[in-house]
Amino acid sequence: MPDRHSPVSGQSGQHVPSGPTEPAVPGPGTPVRRLRPAHLLFEPQASEPEPERFFDLEAIEDPSELLRRATELTLAFRAAAERATDFQAIAAAQLADTRRFDALSPAEIADQADWTPDYAARMVEYGQTLLKQQAVGEH
Repeated sequence: MPDRHSPVSGQSGQHVPSGPTEPAVPGPGTPVRRLRPAHLLFEPQASEPEPERFFDLEAIEDPSELLRRATELTLAFRAAAERATDFQAIAAAQLADTRRFDALSPAEIADQADWTPDYAARMVEYGQTLLKQQAVGEH
């Protein structure tokens, strides 16, 4: 067994700190020791999949409470969907902006978003309206 205070050489032949007399944090010129990951000796057990749950609605037994909570979630999802649609429209308007050197046509936007070209054109118009409203609100 090597002496605690004697220098130990690593695989590269460089000095590797071995005891408490060495600084804990390597300084300039101190070689950095790289730790290797340990080899797995076994395969981790696959845990059984948890039953699918939807905001714990399955656990609510009172029909009035279930209706209240489900309605609350429905309204929240509708609001989130409307907000996401607004962001889609803004992005479509920005992509179609002719001041951009890489402006896209409504057909190209439709391809990217999996829309019809007519819907993409309407989203571009809606996005332009939202951008104008934002600009007015900033002033």
